[in-house]
Amino acid sequence: MSLTGRTAVLAALGAVVLLIHPALATVFWWLFVVAVLVGIDLWLAPPTGSLVPQRLPVRPVRLGETSTSTLVLRNAGSRTLRGAVRDAWQPSAGARGERMRLRLAAGEQTRLDVALTPTRRGDRRADRMTVRTGGPLGLALRQRSVQVPATIRALPAFPSRRHLPSRLAQLRQIDGRSAVRVRGQGTEFDSLRDYVDGDDVRSIDWRATARRQHPVVRTWQPERDRRVVIVLDTSRTSAGRIGDSTRLDAGMDAALLLTALASRAGDRVGFLAGDRTVRARVAGISDRAELLHTVINTMAPLEPALVEANWRTLLGAPGGLPKQRSLIVLVTPLEPAAIQEGLLPVLASIAARHRVVVASVADPGVRAMATRRDTPEQVYDAAAAERTELLRQDTRTALERLGVTVLDEEPESLPVALVDHYLLLKSRGLL
Repeated sequence: MSLTGRTAVLAALGAVVLLIHPALATVFWWLFVVAVLVGIDLWLAPPTGSLVPQRLPVRPVRLGETSTSTLVLRNAGSRTLRGAVRDAWQPSAGARGERMRLRLAAGEQTRLDVALTPTRRGDRRADRMTVRTGGPLGLALRQRSVQVPATIRALPAFPSRRHLPSRLAQLRQIDGRSAVRVRGQGTEFDSLRDYVDGDDVRSIDWRATARRQHPVVRTWQPERDRRVVIVLDTSRTSAGRIGDSTRLDAGMDAALLLTALASRAGDRVGFLAGDRTVRARVAGISDRAELLHTVINTMAPLEPALVEANWRTLLGAPGGLPKQRSLIVLVTPLEPAAIQEGLLPVLASIAARHRVVVASVADPGVRAMATRRDTPEQVYDAAAAERTELLRQDTRTALERLGVTVLDEEPESLPVALVDHYLLLKSRGLL
């Protein structure tokens, strides 16, 4: 039960009556009248249970975009229902328009549409629906809160998708449209053509040359159906914030752009995420639209865990890395202590069997800090930034000695750098 402003006004009118009949009994009698009227109003108010809610499914939405949650409210009672309803959500769901006044005759129904613009990635849940019904006097309201479960999934924003059309155009020039002159590990035979100046003599097909009585060379095209495995680190190092998002979100953006491009190239893409344990895995999906949709939905609820990454568990998990030679992309921050203690001991054997790329999100704030030296405080900050960059460079050198390619770029540049490296490997037949 809750009281309205009318009850306060009615109680205040007792002061006027007290001026006419100044006595203590007048106060008690007036309060008694108010209490009786409130009780009658509550008795006449329709029960809150007569409002029956039904939740319609809420579609997922990219972070920053808007979806709608719809409640269908039906008056199952025999009296007209007057009151209000509120559909409460988590604050990070960004709900707007969650309150509505009601006037429903018996058997009628209405809709409450709540606009949801999530401010955080992941599953945002509805709290409770609160119903208030009032009587004809408007002095008091019956109140009841019920659970009407609902979840909206805020998917990764994927801002780098704007680069996909230009990279697909490059892929069309490489993948089967433009034959390469040199045979590589990731190429297959395409066609024969006449020898021209500049061709590699190792590409001459001597049998075809003997048949045609002039030099003929073989051309090769990048082989399709290669394997690409993306491993996303969700350990404590991925929790660091860069601007308004975390390193994990920036890593997701790069992983999604590579997934979209590699699947269009006809390669088999697998996805793995975890820290001490495997948190998510996507494998065995050949349809490219379904693959990207599945990876996006799998990424959505992932959050950084304040634990160290166990790379031996992640990379050695059943179904983790394929036996065939593959491109392994490790999306993890280039943090010296975490890399040297956790990743380096297990990377040598993996780099011997696969082509490995470490994609790291660099903090532009650290690089900017190293250039500001106007005050003594900035000089100390610059010294710390320089030391951090030197340690990262030492770690990068240690990885490159194992044959690992390191891409250490700022959040906006990492997705482009990663797919450009993939296209470079594709064009040279090195996958």
